[in-house]
Amino acid sequence: MDIASLIGTLLGLALLAIAIAITPGATFTAFIDYPSMMVVFGGALASVLVCFPLKDVLAAARVTKTIFFNKQDDVMELIRLIVSLAETARRDGLLALEGRIEEVRNPFLILGIQMAVDGTRPEIIEDIMRTEMDAVATRHGNGKKIFDQAGRFAPAFGMIGTLLGLIIMLGQLNDPSALGPGMAVALITTLYGAVAANVVMLPFAEKLGYINQQELFTMEVIVRGIMGIQSGENPRVIEQKLATFLPPRLRVADKEAA
Repeated sequence: MDIASLIGTLLGLALLAIAIAITPGATFTAFIDYPSMMVVFGGALASVLVCFPLKDVLAAARVTKTIFFNKQDDVMELIRLIVSLAETARRDGLLALEGRIEEVRNPFLILGIQMAVDGTRPEIIEDIMRTEMDAVATRHGNGKKIFDQAGRFAPAFGMIGTLLGLIIMLGQLNDPSALGPGMAVALITTLYGAVAANVVMLPFAEKLGYINQQELFTMEVIVRGIMGIQSGENPRVIEQKLATFLPPRLRVADKEAA
């Protein structure tokens, strides 16, 4: 589980709840208005459905679990594994890698190893693997775009709801006692829109973008490693090449661990 995503989301909502709780005279029921929820969340969803195909919107809903349940590969461990595979290939030949596939958990690395073992030409291996990277970037990019757009529309519909509330309130000017509650309800939609965008939708979009960036980074390391193995490069050369993807402090730590 991604603890940072969970803590960040819960902390944002908790701080709002605490602010309401410690404010004299404030009650939670004053911040609950179902028509306002319909305008903000229903309106944002309606606009997103206009912007994207239904299947993409439904897929984005499933992608939400990735925000809280994602496991990033340890790049240092991945590099060590690739170097170990390179040593096996250099010592026993590429066919020997077939016996080590069970040790590998990364599907993308397995794909590269299988193509290398099958004797696929280097340019074809690289083309297939980079095509897979492009496909992953496109899928993840669609999910991010949907959350980005929802984050844009939610505040806008919050303002629309506020305008609707003000219009209704102005129609009751003959009743001064209704002006205060009417203004409060009118402003709640703006609050809903701002909270939905800045606590949920936009942060979720940015997290999806970060996860995609990290996954593509890992895939790039794998592509470079597989190409080095397939071409028969010295494992130490492969290790040096892949180490350039690590920050200097991690390179030092890796050498000390070795």
